[in-house]
Formats: sequence, structure tokens, C-alpha cells
Amino acid sequence: MLKNNPVMKRLVATGEERVGKLVQQLMSNEKFVVGIQKIVTSALSAKGTLDKSIRSALSAANLPSTGDLETVREKIDELEKLLTSLESKIDALAKK
Repeated sequence: MLKNNPVMKRLVATGEERVGKLVQQLMSNEKFVVGIQKIVTSALSAKGTLDKSIRSALSAANLPSTGDLETVREKIDELEKLLTSLESKIDALAKK
């Protein structure tokens, strides 16, 4: 009902236009862009430090990390494929 309301459509269009102008002004402000870049860089660095700390803690507790589990999962998938292949070959030999 609100989607078809012309007043709502005009309000949404006006809001989108104003937000677009604000974003354009912010993105043209060099200080703002540099500040955002620093925040993103800091956040990524913090995430890397956190990930490393978690891996160290898991290792100290003798628990597998997500990467360790993924490696095991990949090896299990390879073994399943190998077993399926062997089963097919054994079935083919048994039919002869």
C-alpha cells in the first residue's frame, strides 16, 4: 500500500537524493576518506591480531583451528572419492 502512495514515493526519492548528495560530499572530503581508510586499516589489523591470538590459544589448549578442520575435511573428501573409485573398480572386476 505504501509502495504505491505517490507521497511516499516522493519522500523516498527526496531522501535518496539527499543521502546521495551527502555521500558525494563526504567522499569528496579528503580528510573523511583518509579517516575511513585508517579505520578500515586498523580494523583489519585488529582482526589479524585477534585471529592470530585465537589460533595460539587453540593451539595451547590442543584444540584444532578452523583451518585445521578444513584441512581434515578436504582429506576426508579425497578419501571418499578414492573409496568410491575403488568400489567401482571392485564391482567391475567382480562382474567379469
